[in-house]
Amino acid sequence: MLARLQSAALFGIDAYIVQVEVDILQGMPSMRIVGLPDRAVQESIERIRSAIRNSQYELPRRPITINLAPADTKKEGAAFDLPIALGILMASGQVEVRSLEEFIIVGELSLDGSVRPVNGVLPIALGARDAGKKALIVPVQNAREAAVVAEIDVYGVKSLHEAASIISKPDSFEPCAKGGIDEQIAVAEYEVDFSEVKGQEQAKRALEIAAAGGHNVLMIGPPGSGKTMLARRLPTILPPMSIEEALEVTKIYSVAGLLPRDKALVTVRPFRAPHHTISNAGLIGGGSIPKPGEVSLAHNGVLFLDELPEFHRDTLEVLRQPLEDGVVTIARAAHTVTFPARFTLIAAMNPCPCGYATDMTRQCTCTESQIRRYRMRISGPLLDRIDMHIEVPRLRPDEILESTPSETSTQIRERVMRARQMQLERFSGTGIYCNAHMQQKHMRKFCIMTDGARDILRAAIDSLGFSARASDRILKVARTIADLAGSELIREEHIAEAIHYRTLDRELFV
Repeated sequence: MLARLQSAALFGIDAYIVQVEVDILQGMPSMRIVGLPDRAVQESIERIRSAIRNSQYELPRRPITINLAPADTKKEGAAFDLPIALGILMASGQVEVRSLEEFIIVGELSLDGSVRPVNGVLPIALGARDAGKKALIVPVQNAREAAVVAEIDVYGVKSLHEAASIISKPDSFEPCAKGGIDEQIAVAEYEVDFSEVKGQEQAKRALEIAAAGGHNVLMIGPPGSGKTMLARRLPTILPPMSIEEALEVTKIYSVAGLLPRDKALVTVRPFRAPHHTISNAGLIGGGSIPKPGEVSLAHNGVLFLDELPEFHRDTLEVLRQPLEDGVVTIARAAHTVTFPARFTLIAAMNPCPCGYATDMTRQCTCTESQIRRYRMRISGPLLDRIDMHIEVPRLRPDEILESTPSETSTQIRERVMRARQMQLERFSGTGIYCNAHMQQKHMRKFCIMTDGARDILRAAIDSLGFSARASDRILKVARTIADLAGSELIREEHIAEAIHYRTLDRELFV
């Protein structure tokens, strides 16, 4: 007898429907899976045998052939365990089912017949909805995550026996409660706040501009000046995530297996801080079947690279595509996968190898050539793609002992959101959402300067040797400064402040 069910598999961070066909034939007992299964899928045979027996069902003593279609796409993972086991029970007549056309089923089986959680359930739920399916059977631990998709009924199961009962009598079971996305985003909270940062008013101002326009920042300062502390608080002044952004981020974390089991949705802006020993694949993503890397895990949030010159140069160079395009494309012989990677880059570095070149209290022990070699570890093309370079000096004693609290993240975020709203209205219908993403055609239309501002920028390009890309970055930052000031025109003070945030360019060429 032949049984058909539907499951789903992942390609990148999106899901596609997989038809699971189970046929029981005449002959000696055996079980075979076809349809390009990987090792984990092949090993499911032993898990399924034990799960069926330990759930008080009988395993047919005849040849069993399982096909996973489409047969020309490689299948990976253990999420096919549950649909295959249910297919065997249906094909052997142990479970009677009228139709499963509207069901998608995923889950890993334990030897005792219990169902284990799997990765990528949110993309699978979204894929099931887009394919017109009405119901989804998932492990109970994944049920909250899948229930975020309100258009589909989600059944969380603990065991093979429970899943068999649902498919035979679906009307006898209540689906899980739908997840309220708006409510979850509304209560998003951060554990840190800008009010905890003492001093560093210039750095705070720069990060406010970065948040308002989506700009990348490089902070240069001695050890202990607060660079990491500032970077960790940048997500707290970014606008709250929209529903679409939250779903995008949650899909990535679900596929990567990093979504906490007690959370259905990522509601706060991601903050990723990989160590400088990270590999290319760890940063950008990779593997024989590509998985998202740190740049994708930072999507819609912040990627913090501390000790930037200590990263391998070729590792830093792979950042060029995501910084420019907001996506990462990973090509393999069989397929090409694209992951989203639209993040704000915050990098930090010491001014010299010993760290004290600009410190007023410690003596620098580095030579000029050592300092130059240290800074040259960051390539010019990558440096051009970082909009703002700012100095973060060591705090003075009076700043360290200051007891008056500074502005809170909420206060700063209100100004950021006003500037972002101006940009949303300005770029309506263009497909971009903040100043950092402007192309040349947008800049010609929206970056209108006064004559005085134009003269200042021309003089800076001439005297400081800015590249064309660096000049564009300055203009974009100036547009954001003008937005924070509520000005439609880019004025002299806006351009002057934007030029001030190109510390490395000024030091290298003056």
